[in-house]
Amino acid sequence: MHDKTISRLIAQEQKRQKQELNLIASENYVSNDVLLAAGSVLTNKYAEGKPFKRYYAGCEVVDEVEALAIERAKKLFGATWANVQPHSGTQANLAVYQALLAPGDTILGLDLKHGGHLSHGFSANASGKSYHGVAYQLNPKTELLDYAAIRRIAKKEKPKLIVCGASAYSRDWDYQALRKIADEVKALLLADIAHPAGLIAAKLLNDPFDHAHVVTTTTHKTLRGPRGGLIMLRHDINHPYDKTKNKKKLSELIDSAVFPGTQGGPLEHVIAAKAICFAEALTPAYKRYAKQVIRNAKTLAKHLSGFGFRIVSGGTDNHSFLVDLTSKGITGAEAQQRLSDIGITVNKNLLPFDTQSSTITSGIRLGTAATTTRGMDEKDMKKIAEWIAQTLTDTKQTKTLAREVEKFTNDFPLFNKK
Repeated sequence: MHDKTISRLIAQEQKRQKQELNLIASENYVSNDVLLAAGSVLTNKYAEGKPFKRYYAGCEVVDEVEALAIERAKKLFGATWANVQPHSGTQANLAVYQALLAPGDTILGLDLKHGGHLSHGFSANASGKSYHGVAYQLNPKTELLDYAAIRRIAKKEKPKLIVCGASAYSRDWDYQALRKIADEVKALLLADIAHPAGLIAAKLLNDPFDHAHVVTTTTHKTLRGPRGGLIMLRHDINHPYDKTKNKKKLSELIDSAVFPGTQGGPLEHVIAAKAICFAEALTPAYKRYAKQVIRNAKTLAKHLSGFGFRIVSGGTDNHSFLVDLTSKGITGAEAQQRLSDIGITVNKNLLPFDTQSSTITSGIRLGTAATTTRGMDEKDMKKIAEWIAQTLTDTKQTKTLAREVEKFTNDFPLFNKK
């Protein structure tokens, strides 16, 4: 690379990723094939429109690339329709809202402070500015979803769309129960599976496709692909609550909302990388990986609990969980910095009913998708739990623990195909 400054910074970032233990639940490492596609000459091509129906000439090759990505996504998730063009999960959600709602319509989603996402109707996000966002919360005793309470809120608020999905919830979802609630109040159901998508694809968690009207996801978390979004349908029906005479299929409405509604030209180099990650996720090796992700998360939570840390809801069904630090007398922000000092990367996170601010928090969020990609297993999770416990209870060992972590990470490549 001729730009020495950028080259140096990329090398620094590569070194950081290799030397640190990444426990951020929304991050992962991609294969060399995904990296090569994402940095390929496909970035040079403008391709507004759908495959084989473009507004520019010279799209013969990228048409095949995007069509392949669509077919692989459909095969992976058992979908009948997919749009692979969204630049991110938030872009995917905003396109769905524009396609299926009118400005000011009510969206019902999980409270941001209880693990929900910005794009599910939060007031500071476009989803909360263009639409009326209302929230459901977790049960204060169990810290689990309370479907009876969700039903009561839905009957009161009469949302046009119910969103299920989270950025910090460690349990599986009952999509069938949510669909019953949606049908009762005549709302559409959107399943945002950005975090557990890879685990759902591997058939290790409940399948939302037969119950949700629309499914959105990112491609870069447990799915282990490039940063981007994806929208899918298993049942492409007419909009069931459109009162106009010109009813359209959900796929038609969403296609138009992606382009020209919310985006211009798609990122064909990223779409090629998505196609590769979908193919990788269709292999037996990937299913073994996904199973190990869950085993590692359960093991890490179990050992931290053994060291006296309270795990929110008592455990995890997926790749992530929240750790309550209240009894340890430290905040999430302090824990994040202490762990960073020894080479363990986590993010501070609000707990359900947290009394701290979002910049301080009472907890941290941990995830095992990235460490599992590097080949770590249950015995390694036990060691990581020991380091976390030592770091958060004894600051005098920081330098020693930092050396141990660095030595440990040298044995694991950034991408492990096992």
